[in-house]
Amino acid sequence: MKKKSIIMLVICVLIIITIIVCAFLFNDKGNRLTPLPAPEVTEGVRGEFGIDKNINEETIDNYLNREDSVYRDMRMLKDPGNYEAIGGDAYLSGFVKGFEVVPLPYLVNVSGLPEEVGDTYKGKTLFTEKDGEYTANYEESMDILEYIFPKDKNIFLMCGGGGYAGMTKTMLVKLGWDENKIYNVGGYWYYEGKNNVEVKTTKYGDTSYDFWKIPYHDIDFDSLHEVSTNENE
Repeated sequence: MKKKSIIMLVICVLIIITIIVCAFLFNDKGNRLTPLPAPEVTEGVRGEFGIDKNINEETIDNYLNREDSVYRDMRMLKDPGNYEAIGGDAYLSGFVKGFEVVPLPYLVNVSGLPEEVGDTYKGKTLFTEKDGEYTANYEESMDILEYIFPKDKNIFLMCGGGGYAGMTKTMLVKLGWDENKIYNVGGYWYYEGKNNVEVKTTKYGDTSYDFWKIPYHDIDFDSLHEVSTNENE
């Protein structure tokens, strides 16, 4: 009788261990290591921004928290451009949980914005783009870019409407990144998923922005070493 009880106990322990191991493996593969669909630009106007057909505002929740990926929102905390004129928000009023903010206008000069928006930030940038070519303005420019956008990871890019994300992908690919590992997820303005982090709050008619909630990549240009004019030529 005692022997049967020991055998039953051992069997129960083995079953429990098997269930735990299977659950762990399923969760790891199901949520983090499943193969991603290849980047595929959608059709129509959204395709002009380079927004992905398969991984976008509607589906990004299914691809969060992957250990093989990084998530970057390319907006400024407060953009000088008048994005309200096109139905957007010049403020970073919220973001998708898991994304870190890296303002594109600090990385490279921005052009081609809608006329209604006007100009964005015109200050110092890591790179200067001219006729599709990118020139580093600082000795550390490429190191910073590779730190923020690791080449061995999948890179999910987002912004307000999809434009800054598309510009970022164009720059990264031109500078040597694998375009098949970069996804333009589109715009936060159209996100209705369950991982929304609200930054904008309105109480008693007063609006404020809790920027402290945002994982933010700052660039201290004063600590960088400018590339000489001769080296840029």
